[in-house]
Amino acid sequence: MKTSHKNLVLISCIRRSGIMMACVHLLTFIVFFLGLSHLSLASAVPDELKDSGVIEHLGTDIAPAEYRLTDEEGRSVQLSDFFKRGKPVLLTLVYYQCPNLCNFMLNGLVSSLKSLDWSVGDQFDIVAVSIDPTETPELARRKKEAYLRAYGRMSAEAGWHFLTGSEGQVRKLAAAVGFGYKFVPEEKQYAHSAVIPVLTSSGVISRYLYGIEFRKSDLRLAVLEASHGKVGSVVDRLLLFCYRYDPKTRKYSVYLNSLMQVGCGLTVLIFGGYLAIFWRRQRKGASIECLTRL
Repeated sequence: MKTSHKNLVLISCIRRSGIMMACVHLLTFIVFFLGLSHLSLASAVPDELKDSGVIEHLGTDIAPAEYRLTDEEGRSVQLSDFFKRGKPVLLTLVYYQCPNLCNFMLNGLVSSLKSLDWSVGDQFDIVAVSIDPTETPELARRKKEAYLRAYGRMSAEAGWHFLTGSEGQVRKLAAAVGFGYKFVPEEKQYAHSAVIPVLTSSGVISRYLYGIEFRKSDLRLAVLEASHGKVGSVVDRLLLFCYRYDPKTRKYSVYLNSLMQVGCGLTVLIFGGYLAIFWRRQRKGASIECLTRL
């Protein structure tokens, strides 16, 4: 019986070890399969999309004075000429004959801008730069006129600029803001991302806005952040204190710590005000009582 019991225990141990080894082999296979899947997905990225992504350079000074471009009137300008008004700048790297993404993004931007009570040319400026070196100032001028009509606010005339430039200058600017793009001969188009770098008035990259249409709150907070609180009201600055940019969602969201601090501050103010009124009434009552006794 003892021998039989030992055999049963041995068989049980062997089975358990067999199951464990099977699990190890299964896990090894899963890891290997996931690794192959990752490699296959990485290799599945089309060649035309490579080198056309965005590498964020937050906090980088792009040194606007280093770029010589041409405005929509054909005049030679420095990019720094558009950073002298003391306003944040939204930089859009596009090309004016783009049949798809650029138009979607610019149209979406206009739609978002119209929802703001702030205006281009007043609280912030926009500078569009063509990534296609073959495009002309005449084309840029027509593009500006079209978007000014769509936007419909007079202040934008002085604050929304459409520029062109040489391959070297535009490539240098794109590299400074981490904007990748690539010409695809088969499609006769440029592959690039839909992104708007938001810069301070001195040319420092403050934020990146992604997409073809932007939430009113994200656009407002990005401009407010780039202005270091100089644009907007006290309420706007309070909102900036309560909101933080979430790089995962690429949106501004409520920052709980700041919100709790604001809540605690308001509680202290309300409670302090109540105590001040209470003590004042107590003192007044005591004074009246003293006078009555006299």
